[in-house]
Amino acid sequence: MPAPDAFSWTLVSLRPRAGHDSLRHAAARHGGRLLALSPWVLQPRHDDGARQQLEAALEAEALVFTSPAAVHAAAALRPLRPRRGQQWLAVGAGSAAALRRAGIEDVQVPRRMDSEGLLALPALAGAARVGLVTAPGGRGLIAATLAARGTEVRRADVYARLPLPPTAVALARLRTLSGPACLALSSAEALERVLGHWPAEAGDALRRCAVVAASERLAALARGHGMAPVALADGPRPAALATAAAALVAHS
Repeated sequence: MPAPDAFSWTLVSLRPRAGHDSLRHAAARHGGRLLALSPWVLQPRHDDGARQQLEAALEAEALVFTSPAAVHAAAALRPLRPRRGQQWLAVGAGSAAALRRAGIEDVQVPRRMDSEGLLALPALAGAARVGLVTAPGGRGLIAATLAARGTEVRRADVYARLPLPPTAVALARLRTLSGPACLALSSAEALERVLGHWPAEAGDALRRCAVVAASERLAALARGHGMAPVALADGPRPAALATAAAALVAHS
């Protein structure tokens, strides 16, 4: 890890609390420091309602896990075991890795690791019932698109995002942010939360940052909020976001 005075730029992260380490290390490899701004904390559900939703979802012929947190929360509710002919899908590589650690060997991951990429997988085209293991909010495009296709969606909200107010330290760091800075954007809901519910100074500071987006949809969202310049990363993984951010700030 470089010494603090060796950092030449800042990568801003909107990941959940305690979820910034991978981005921090990726940024440091490119000479960047991390500014962690957590709009929420993830809380697994342990209630009977979540368990019943999960049991129903696991009866579907195709299962979609939207995040590693969804896998961890589901596995805490009950062991995950594939049924004959069942298709198990993950939005990204992190979720797929979590499923494999939970005992699911055959996991499909889209080449384009976002909602649009997942929806293009053939396993979802012919499924009459899909179990969606997720949290409230988030990737609404998946459920809406599947429902529009006539697919029965069995949703299991196995964890929740509990909103967090900005800390005084985070706001102070935003106010004093200097030098090149780039926002790593991998969640529309996280950006909307900060821009819509945090003090205006937080939004003003973010709009002065460059943006690397994990998908075209997120890039369009950033531009719609007046953010520029905006570049597209090669997916949502920390290494891809940090690489794209380093290149963007070097040429801005």
